[in-house]
Amino acid sequence: MATSLKVTKKHHKHLNNPFPSPAKSLLLIEGGQGHLHFKPETVPSHQVFSIGTDFHLLCSSDSGGDGTGGYLSISHRSQPRRPIWSTIPGQAFVSAAVAETEVEESRGSFVIKDRRIDLICNHQTVEDVRVIDDAHDWVSGSGYPGLVEKTLLKDVACYPVLLVTGWIMNNGKRRRSKCLGKKEKSSMIIFDPKQQQQLPYAYAKYWLLFYQKKGHQIGFQVNFDKPTNAVAVAKAKASSGMFKVYPANRLSRIQRDQDLIMSRRSKAKAKGYVPLSLPSSSSSSVDDDNGTGGGQEAEMGKGNSEFNRVCFTYLSEGDERFYGFGEQFSHMDFKGKRVPILVQEQGIGRGDQPITLAMNLVSYRAGGDWSTTYAPSPFYVTSKMRSLYLEGYNYCVFDLTRQDRVQIQVHGTSVQGVILHGNSPTELIENFTETIGRPPVLPQWIISGAVVGMQGGTDAVRDTWDLLRAYDVPISAFWLQDWVGKRETFVGSQLWWNWEVDELQYEGWQELVKDLSSQHIKTMTYCNPCLAPTEDKANRRRNLFEEAKMLDILVKDKNGEPYMVPNTAFDVGMLDFTNPDTGTWFKNNVLQQMVDDGVRGWMADFGEGLPVDAILYSGEDPIAAHNRYPELWAEINREFVEEWKGSCLLGNDNADPEEAALVFFMRAGYRGSPKWAMLFWEGDQMVSWQKNDGIKSAVVGLLSGGISGYALNHSDIGGYCAVNFPLIRYHRSEELLLRWMELSAFTTIFRTHEGNKPSCNSQFYSNHHTLSHFARFAKVYKAWKFYRVQLVKEAAEKGLPICRHLFLHYPEDEYVHKLTYQQFLVGEEILVVPVLDKGKNDVKAYFPLGGGKDRSSSSSSSWKHIWTGKTYTPRQGSEARIEAPLGYPAIFIKPDSPIGQTFLNNLRELNLV
Repeated sequence: MATSLKVTKKHHKHLNNPFPSPAKSLLLIEGGQGHLHFKPETVPSHQVFSIGTDFHLLCSSDSGGDGTGGYLSISHRSQPRRPIWSTIPGQAFVSAAVAETEVEESRGSFVIKDRRIDLICNHQTVEDVRVIDDAHDWVSGSGYPGLVEKTLLKDVACYPVLLVTGWIMNNGKRRRSKCLGKKEKSSMIIFDPKQQQQLPYAYAKYWLLFYQKKGHQIGFQVNFDKPTNAVAVAKAKASSGMFKVYPANRLSRIQRDQDLIMSRRSKAKAKGYVPLSLPSSSSSSVDDDNGTGGGQEAEMGKGNSEFNRVCFTYLSEGDERFYGFGEQFSHMDFKGKRVPILVQEQGIGRGDQPITLAMNLVSYRAGGDWSTTYAPSPFYVTSKMRSLYLEGYNYCVFDLTRQDRVQIQVHGTSVQGVILHGNSPTELIENFTETIGRPPVLPQWIISGAVVGMQGGTDAVRDTWDLLRAYDVPISAFWLQDWVGKRETFVGSQLWWNWEVDELQYEGWQELVKDLSSQHIKTMTYCNPCLAPTEDKANRRRNLFEEAKMLDILVKDKNGEPYMVPNTAFDVGMLDFTNPDTGTWFKNNVLQQMVDDGVRGWMADFGEGLPVDAILYSGEDPIAAHNRYPELWAEINREFVEEWKGSCLLGNDNADPEEAALVFFMRAGYRGSPKWAMLFWEGDQMVSWQKNDGIKSAVVGLLSGGISGYALNHSDIGGYCAVNFPLIRYHRSEELLLRWMELSAFTTIFRTHEGNKPSCNSQFYSNHHTLSHFARFAKVYKAWKFYRVQLVKEAAEKGLPICRHLFLHYPEDEYVHKLTYQQFLVGEEILVVPVLDKGKNDVKAYFPLGGGKDRSSSSSSSWKHIWTGKTYTPRQGSEARIEAPLGYPAIFIKPDSPIGQTFLNNLRELNLV
């Protein structure tokens, strides 16, 4: 693809605008979406077409006989009157543009902007709707060169396939762009009344395919030919009399417009931009093969430019609510918002003040905003039981700002995706995860007790172990992120990113691991896909950075050298997993060494920071590879887990599968990460009560991620990021730590973290009160292990999350749609209403009516408070104020449920109630 890209590095810019403006972006729907015209001679006025064996497409172009006002609509044959996807009558659903791109990058944070727009084609015709009955018909009769090559034949589950073809073009108007703030060249129309034909300034052929992937999935693909310069075509054909060429003053005006654009491009080039090839009235090539006159077509520019922006626009209802989009931290419903899908650092504050302002001031956009996330996904489920996801890895934006439509804007030459059918949110999630993948069943050791995150070396671990035994804390593992040793930098104490044990920090490492294992406690460590130079580390045995550099398996810069990526106080090299040798090296030289020492789990950190101007072994576009990288990182780790398990069990009938079971957990992800990653955690929340980046955001991340396939997830108990600025301080309070323990006791994993500044934070080991509370909720976590085992298995089989927004089981309850972080379900059987505000000792709980397996049963809507035994039975959905002092969060079970009764019995046996 001929493209124009400018990358601006902001890593070392230390005095910035604390209120950065939103990224400027192409808005094709400014002033109204383009028109849609059906060709009456070739497109039936009202006809239903089959797609595969289970779906129908209604094509309606009857609007008075003029071909305008038509639409397309898809439904499942079981519910022909319930559309799962429809276009907006009379408005284009396919459009495209050529635009420049600028990316601003700063330490894992990225902003993608649209610069000058060279061309917009946002008006559309539908020339033909063709039924393709078999593969032979597809290859021989499509009528579009390159169609077969651009279509994934393997994805077609059954025929027929539907092919919609036509043209996109511009409308001959000049308009002011709201987002770019200057006039854009749109189109000029040359028109001969005698011929009754119009030829726009630029136009292009498109084809849209619909095909059945599975019984509940419709695949779609939109592809384009290169845009064509109509002025050159008109000149070339003028002698035939087909088109009238206007007088010289009219054409000279066109030429002046082109000269003006040339002048602007020259100025842009002087500023460092690489300009796209311009429309040229003198260049022409390519035979016309679609009956438009049989002459020549002039392609857009000497560089054979392709579209690099594609938009797919379709109908939405005004009261439709949108959930999903990966692990989002600020919102559950995204109606009215523009949702960018880009893997990156989430930021510090994300809109919470004053910290976001302060972080943006000292480091460019370091505060992030409501949309920044480690693990987005181009997928949603709506309150109207509609669902769609995109395939591929191109940067995209879901624009939901207009009440009557969805517009997906893709940075690329085409768009591919899937429309899902289902009758409930859980069914749609099952259908989605059936294709993208689901997590494996976790070994029971990781979900049996607390995962104790701490640092400090061998003696510190042994001392803390003794302390926890004195408080009778059930322990699954010690997670020791500083196993590689630490160094002092201007930032503070930081890890050595050289993945081998530091034997000064952890003297007697193997003996410590063995002693823990003898008491059925695993040892877990830390690694990431980056390597730091270690010339200054006195006790290193290996220099993994130099080894990787010599093997040529690091991501490269434009000069062919290892790309040194800034990370706080030091720069690192990043492993290039598009090179097949890289994964093998990492597994053999890092992961294998860890498990040989007895380690049975690790945090696989980072994965979100691939530079967008990197040079990769595969040669692929680094902007698309940026979203793909965390999936590659997860895949390498998962491959090793499966290889290790296989080697332990092969030929050994007496081997214990639990002893052979490894676990890793990640924060960065994309659409397909649930297939590879075993477990997620939510990254670096602040040690605060705030909405966008504190304890509340941890709940929202769990629930939005759960809808998007991230079924097994958790957060650091107490949060991670403390701040110690002169006038702005965020330290973890004891109350926050205790409330976060109560919350985490009802997630997949119960894991502590000392945070980035341990001395500033209250810790589980700080005093008798914190230790007692930690012990109490580690036991609460243990009390519902039996149900957690069931839910983990369900996640592996169906993709359903452990922690669930009430929308999943009560989609018809309007009040449920207003909920964000206030409460959630564990499976279907436990209702959690956590205390998430400082100084609060009660909460407002909402009890929805019906739901579950028997929505008509009044008992199915009743909830029993586990501490008092009081039962709440709503008639139309009701609220109640619930006392929730420290140690007694508002937890409810279904009164007649065997699962709820077993949970209560276990709490009694542990002397908790």
